[in-house]
Amino acid sequence: MAKYEMQEMNLPNKDGKRILYPRLVQSGQASTDYITKILSEKSSFTRGDIKGLLQELADELAYQMGQGKSVKLDGIGTFVPSLALRIDKERETGEADSTRRNARSIVVGSINFRAEKSLIHNTNYNCDLERSQQKFRRSSQKYTPEERLERAKQYLTGHPYMTVRNYVQLTGLRPTTASVELRKWAENPESGITTSGRGTHKVYIQR
Repeated sequence: MAKYEMQEMNLPNKDGKRILYPRLVQSGQASTDYITKILSEKSSFTRGDIKGLLQELADELAYQMGQGKSVKLDGIGTFVPSLALRIDKERETGEADSTRRNARSIVVGSINFRAEKSLIHNTNYNCDLERSQQKFRRSSQKYTPEERLERAKQYLTGHPYMTVRNYVQLTGLRPTTASVELRKWAENPESGITTSGRGTHKVYIQR
């Protein structure tokens, strides 16, 4: 059974009243090994067969998106690559004498996923919700500063850099508070976090 909690949004509504929204409490993660085990038990395919097929699918997804295509998998959703500048490059301004960014300055920064309605419907069908007994806390008070730092460091182990927006999503802090706290971590040599780039292109990386 899945659990949910009501969490307060960082910003109040136009009347200044707090707004609560339902948030799923994640109870763990289904790994590739777990999924292959379940699928193997439901079919005549071995776990090795399924794991190999999943790897082939991942490789083909990467190839097709690398060719500039989106990929649509029936019953699952559509994958669309998104471009970004390398973290040490500044944006073009569009002015006549400004530096123009060439292909070497641009990378695939992320992949957007848009779920099929059938996947959402089936997930909802299998979702038997129960309200969590955990005491409500404001999202900005959900973690201590030490816990927020640890979450940031864990995020950077799997990502090349982190933005203020990423930190907001990780911690529930408001953008201004998140920016101030990130600067504090970057100024502390023992935090394990430093910065790269400058101005609006500043990002946070592992020290």
